[in-house]
Amino acid sequence: MDAISVIRTKRDRGRLGDAQIDWVIDAYTRGEVADEQMSALAMAILLNGMEREEIARWTAAMIHSGERMDFSTLPRPTADKHSTGGVGDKITLPLAPLVAACGAAVPQLSGRGLGHTGGTLDKLESVPGWRALLSNDEMMDVLRSVGAVICAAGDGLAPADKKLYALRDVTGTVEAIPLIASSIMSKKIAEGTGSLILDVKVGSGAFMKNLGDARELASTMVGLGTDHGVRTVALLTDMSTPLGLTAGNALEVRESVEVLAGGGPADVVELTLALAREMLTAAGLPDADPARALADGSAMDHWRRMIAAQGGDPDAPLPTARERHTVTAPASGALTKLDAYAVGVAAWRLGAGRARKEDPVQAGAGVELHAKPGDRVTAGAPLLTLHTDTPERFDYALEALTGDAIGIAGDAEGAAFAPTPLILDRIA
Repeated sequence: MDAISVIRTKRDRGRLGDAQIDWVIDAYTRGEVADEQMSALAMAILLNGMEREEIARWTAAMIHSGERMDFSTLPRPTADKHSTGGVGDKITLPLAPLVAACGAAVPQLSGRGLGHTGGTLDKLESVPGWRALLSNDEMMDVLRSVGAVICAAGDGLAPADKKLYALRDVTGTVEAIPLIASSIMSKKIAEGTGSLILDVKVGSGAFMKNLGDARELASTMVGLGTDHGVRTVALLTDMSTPLGLTAGNALEVRESVEVLAGGGPADVVELTLALAREMLTAAGLPDADPARALADGSAMDHWRRMIAAQGGDPDAPLPTARERHTVTAPASGALTKLDAYAVGVAAWRLGAGRARKEDPVQAGAGVELHAKPGDRVTAGAPLLTLHTDTPERFDYALEALTGDAIGIAGDAEGAAFAPTPLILDRIA
């Protein structure tokens, strides 16, 4: 078998056979299939799609490319959560210690930023000393002592996906539903969690721009999880506006700590609690009260212990960018639009994300929001603050925020404006 014949099959809208899928995943993992060949196949999949049976086989092949973890020796039920990626989506940071404070174990394997969306590991690496790379034994030790761990997937866990994940980011193939579903579910199934809650983002700042595509992705992933014995539920959530008031790395960590301290933006708190309740129910702990764990400080305690267990200093000052630029409101009225994609691209261009898989990110770079849709703004008042260490990036970032990225309506129209609900649907 050879890579060119596999590429041609999908290029010509054919169905990849089981043997073709098994071979190409194994050969790519071993380096026999080159990056440029897998890029061509990924683009063909993006353009021509995959049938349900192809996605299932592709996922199984990626699982079988490495090891599978086993958490059966833990004294707690396990629950995990995965987001398909958004702007300002720092939910994992407060969520993992919150669910642990309520009695479940959270083995949260997270990733780096993809395109305009932020990466949980990039955010947490802004905490001085914190380590994303843990051995399986270290991961189990943190789960036993704290109840929650956020770390990178080890090299032995779905190594085929690790290679493909980075490649998709720089070849314009991130949005392919079959590749998103198989990427997420291969890692989560191989991880060995007993239950999984999916946060499938919908809107301009998400990879799924419309509700129909999001439902298709969610249903595909729920089916894959259920078929492999993992209790799986998906929430479809709005990503037309950034979550919270920050998009970046250290900026989002700071906001997450505010949530754990009992404050923070209302939308971040709402989604954190909704996902926590789903995780606890799926783990067999439906009577646990995550709101109480936020209020009584136990979630914050678990956060501090989790950070320290991974080498971080929870008391150390977070990095800040050397340069700032303020974007002011162009008119007075009600803010009706603050486009998530535009804000994400601006944060990416400021240095919070990467253009190539080997690029570093700036810990302090990003965008700070001073208003959300539904708020009243005054002409000339601060609307956004841009943060970066490299001020030559400001003009490029500002280009992303022009056009219809920001909408302001007069009093009559603004009074009738209603923001989109945060939680759009639930699929089980």
